Amino acid sequence: MTAITEDSIAEAIKAAPGPLRIRGGGTRDIGNPVVGDVLDVSGLSGISLYEAGALTLVAQAGTPVAEIEAALDAENQRLAFEPMDHRALLGTKGTPTIGGVVAANVSGPRRIAVGACRDHMLGVRFVDGAGTILKNGGRVMKNVTGYDLVKLMSGSYGTLGVLTEVSLKVLPKPETSATLRVEGLSTVQAVAAMSAALGSPYEVTGAAHTDATYLRIEGFDASVAYRTGQLTALLGPYGEVTVLDAMATGTLWTGIRDVTAFAKTEGDVWRISVKPSDAPQVIAALPDGTETQLDWGGGLIWACTPAGTDIRPLATAGHATLIRAGAETRAALPVFEPQDHVTETLSQGLRQKFDPRGILNPGLMA
Repeated sequence: MTAITEDSIAEAIKAAPGPLRIRGGGTRDIGNPVVGDVLDVSGLSGISLYEAGALTLVAQAGTPVAEIEAALDAENQRLAFEPMDHRALLGTKGTPTIGGVVAANVSGPRRIAVGACRDHMLGVRFVDGAGTILKNGGRVMKNVTGYDLVKLMSGSYGTLGVLTEVSLKVLPKPETSATLRVEGLSTVQAVAAMSAALGSPYEVTGAAHTDATYLRIEGFDASVAYRTGQLTALLGPYGEVTVLDAMATGTLWTGIRDVTAFAKTEGDVWRISVKPSDAPQVIAALPDGTETQLDWGGGLIWACTPAGTDIRPLATAGHATLIRAGAETRAALPVFEPQDHVTETLSQGLRQKFDPRGILNPGLMA
């Protein structure tokens, strides 16, 4: 079997007679609307450079996230944006890869404190739709100059180019963590409680509402103990506060990150981005039988709705992406929120520039 290289990917794209479906670890294959020959880049794997002292890691795009996390863990470091693992929610197997994380800008609950995946990107190498190998950015922040293709590629879902290598900023792990839990709050009360905590000086790194309302804090032991006490007092008006230790905190937030509450639930799953203050009205407008989970202090709504429901006319204050659905719903509804005329014109211009033949994941985002 011929080894996958950046050059071989470039040649495959140049020689492609038609559309290509870019495939990495295969964790999100379910319902993928792209029709075309599969271009599998999972063989492009390996950590190219890891400088723990410089908080910098460079890896080929097909490198498993687990491999990267293991290397970071050995140095007591982490991917601070805690990328989601989609396998439980989608019922898929495969292996999450760092290229897939970057291509979809996958970011977990800690986004409210440290930013999204794209905010931790330092550089990229990729192959565009003409088969040209391009590089942008560097291995330290000061080298990121010129056109910011690094952020453009983060969240482009392989429609502008096929990622071959990524350079990321990593951060130290905290000494400990704790989670404050408040039960029995309505959506309105939960958003108010989360907003109060996030607006405080106590450095909340997770704010979610599922079966209860949860607020995470991380850092040095003494700092976490102090902030736990202060937040307990702050949240007192909303209800009784219980505190989960570090071990329970880790398990809890992995489940919130991966939306495991919907893993075995029937129905379509939507991801709705909103202003936190709009979350209660958006949830109230969703159809009967919908289950919801709030993250990012109310700025992200996960909604499991009856199959085949188009929620976009209902959730007009939000930006809805269809994450899980059957074939009929996938055929009837676009994955991403339809763009306004100005945004669509800009998007078409970018696609024409980077993929003039329109062969990279066509139909996925447009």
